[in-house]
Amino acid sequence: MNRPLDKLRYVVVEGPIGVGKTSLARRLGERLSAELLLEEPGDNPFLERFYQDMARFALPTQLFFLFQRAKQLEPLAQLDMFGRVTVSDFLIDKDPLFARITLSGDELALYGRIFETLKPQAPQPDLVIYLQAQPDTLIERVRKRGIAWERPVSEEYLALLAETYTRFFYHYSAAPVLIVNSENLNFIDRDADLDLLLHRIETMRSRREFFNSGG
Repeated sequence: MNRPLDKLRYVVVEGPIGVGKTSLARRLGERLSAELLLEEPGDNPFLERFYQDMARFALPTQLFFLFQRAKQLEPLAQLDMFGRVTVSDFLIDKDPLFARITLSGDELALYGRIFETLKPQAPQPDLVIYLQAQPDTLIERVRKRGIAWERPVSEEYLALLAETYTRFFYHYSAAPVLIVNSENLNFIDRDADLDLLLHRIETMRSRREFFNSGG
């Protein structure tokens, strides 16, 4: 099952905080002359307080993101298959992933009902690129980028998040997935790494494959 780049209309880059999904989405957008559909965490007024007190602010943080993402995805319901490709750094199907690790029972039930009501009728991606990295790598990257509201993020939370992502994508089958170990890849500073990834996409033969660079 080859995946020629010119046949891709909707590509999603996913992975836990700090793995580099937005940076890769931007680079792919440049290479593919694509429309970008990116998360806007800085617009969430609850996010900084969530990282300081997760139990108290998990529900409003999660609901704000859900409303935001659903609104962003609305135009994809009328995706022009002959127009420009769209590259996104979030998959709406994974939205409940955060809810399950941060919300209490009653809050999770409420969130679930709202999610089912709001989930947009967007097309499934032609390809999902799932970036992986070890928790110590994630925390190093989070600290390096120096975003103020991310400072309270702990390695324990990132480890739980990474494990939850792994379980989610183990069962995910709605779209083809390329699982990428990003430990030794630098898509921002090394064009060769991006070229390698694009070649790997084009040579995919099945709906689930792995890409691991030895560094």
